[in-house]
Amino acid sequence: MVMTYLQTDDHMPQLKLTADILSAALDGYEAEKKRIDARIAEIKQQLHGGRPAPASPDDAGRPRKKRSVAVRRKMALAQRARYAKLKQVAEPLQAAAATPKKRKLSAAGRQAIIAATKKRWAAVKAARQAERPAVPKKAGRKLPN
Repeated sequence: MVMTYLQTDDHMPQLKLTADILSAALDGYEAEKKRIDARIAEIKQQLHGGRPAPASPDDAGRPRKKRSVAVRRKMALAQRARYAKLKQVAEPLQAAAATPKKRKLSAAGRQAIIAATKKRWAAVKAARQAERPAVPKKAGRKLPN
């Protein structure tokens, strides 16, 4: 095999790709692709529990069955009926799980809370006053006119 180099402006020789080089590269890549495909098949077989997985959806077996409009309509009605039945069973469970009504405070209860709060704050203020000694206010200085 003869390699030919081309001289370029930047003083770096570049390899000229001949038909022999390209065909050798193609053979190498095809062999590598076969090895990779074999490894992928092994891994897929391990994933699917020992049975070989189909290579593509076309190889998956028989084609999908075509159904008429009438059959599809019946299937849709049956699915709606199943869904309605499930929904009826689920509704009582949701009603039982609903939160109870919010409780309202009566006017008498509110007045009792207000009175207790005032009493509590009066006690706090009285305790503060007891801690401080009573200091008479100083008379302010008068400024000369």
